[in-house]
Amino acid sequence: MAVLTVLDDRLPYQQAPGALTTESVAGPPELLQVSDAVGVLATLTVGARTVAIRGPARTFTENKRPFTDQFTRTTTSGFGMSPGGGNWSQSGTATLYTAASGVGQISCDVANTSRHATVLDTLTDVDVTAKVTITTVPAGASTSVALSFGYTDSANANRARLTVTTAGVVQLTLEKEVASTVTILGATTQVGTGFAAGDWWRIRAERAGATIRCRAWKDSTTEPGTWLHSVSETANPSGRVGFRAIASSGSTGLPRIVQVDDLQVISGAWATAPSVTHGTWVRVLPEPFDGIWTGGLADQVRSWAVDTTPDALAYAMMYVTGAPAVTSPALGGAQIAGQSNYGPLDPSTGSPIEGGDFHDYMGLDWEFPNGETQTAGVGEQGCMDCSGFVRMVYGFHMGIPMVRSTDFDGINLPRVTKDIGPSGPGVIVVQATDIAPALTNLQVGDVPLFDADTSDPVAGQLDHNGIFLGVDSLGHYRFINSRKTLNGPTFGDLGGASTLDGAGLYATSLRLIRRF
Repeated sequence: MAVLTVLDDRLPYQQAPGALTTESVAGPPELLQVSDAVGVLATLTVGARTVAIRGPARTFTENKRPFTDQFTRTTTSGFGMSPGGGNWSQSGTATLYTAASGVGQISCDVANTSRHATVLDTLTDVDVTAKVTITTVPAGASTSVALSFGYTDSANANRARLTVTTAGVVQLTLEKEVASTVTILGATTQVGTGFAAGDWWRIRAERAGATIRCRAWKDSTTEPGTWLHSVSETANPSGRVGFRAIASSGSTGLPRIVQVDDLQVISGAWATAPSVTHGTWVRVLPEPFDGIWTGGLADQVRSWAVDTTPDALAYAMMYVTGAPAVTSPALGGAQIAGQSNYGPLDPSTGSPIEGGDFHDYMGLDWEFPNGETQTAGVGEQGCMDCSGFVRMVYGFHMGIPMVRSTDFDGINLPRVTKDIGPSGPGVIVVQATDIAPALTNLQVGDVPLFDADTSDPVAGQLDHNGIFLGVDSLGHYRFINSRKTLNGPTFGDLGGASTLDGAGLYATSLRLIRRF
């Protein structure tokens, strides 16, 4: 889950600034820095409405979002994308791994050859469960399907391995594999008999600190209340979750088809969870700053300096993993905050569909100030795509006027990324055409925009955006954005690092930074 912690909770009167001084800073963009006896208190940008204010220090952290993969997609080469979990990776020939009719299938076409399918996300502590079956009773030798965790490659992983013998006996073993050497940690134990082709069994595995454990039960029965195997083990402390299937030496009648379904990461912790700590709050002026410092602006800055009501960053955190639901009586009880998805799942691919705007999330039709209207999208309640998320934060909550497809005047916030970049509100901080621009003038709350979709038919067209959150504990420039891979807002690294520096997808496809 994501967490926002205020580290400095002094009372407002203890934070009230004294005398204020101002200093102009040449651009672009042109700035006015406002200082008190402590240092810079506020930064105003000529032409922009957002203001960076010094306030109580906060820490933003995030961890793994629980997810379920029910394989409700059709694939013929690999398992594809796991909704909310990450992309699947397979060992060997990709066509041995398919998905259709709500199950994933692994073809064990060669005896004594492991087949691995894992979700591309590295977790430490994890609680994971799944359903597995074999479409035929094994012949010649046993067949096993394991729930893998702590997987780094095909030679290093922990496994809760369910084995079906030729006599239909079902057994569970807890094992580790390190540098291709397999060690039994929990002895092979019978958990069932009379296996019939297509009988579904459930496996559950867990790592909690130095303890790993597992249990298994027939899908139609009640989950046991105790772990069958539980040991202290430090090998493979972090890695992916997934499956390993193998038809043992001597197997006949191959290929043996193993089916998997309902993979659930009940909880999990990223090996390196993102963490951003700073004392910058982002507020919005009623009008763009014209460069003239007035008494009214001084009063506003003083007021903001002691204001701990939600700012743009706090609102952004209201839609990430674990955020509680918030409803609005003024909007008929519509939910206006709480953990968000990216979009409804495409029934053919299983991946989230783009299209959810802020009002779709709320399930409301909307009329914009310029007279444009839009009905709530079918199936899009509780969903926001990348620009829908930015519009929810800066438009709905912070009051920047919004339009959909007309009246792009540098004041209004358009609907889609390709229009927000060149024609959105505020000012362009920096931009480039074919390479990522420098981050020198980047400020917390800025909106980075990317040309990240290589399949886009329009070369150079901006297609993704987010909100710059700050520099993380490792010195990386981290932004929060709504993405398909996680299926919702995140500043984590699932499906690509959410950083503006480095060699990742977003760092290299960054093309423009706008300050609203």
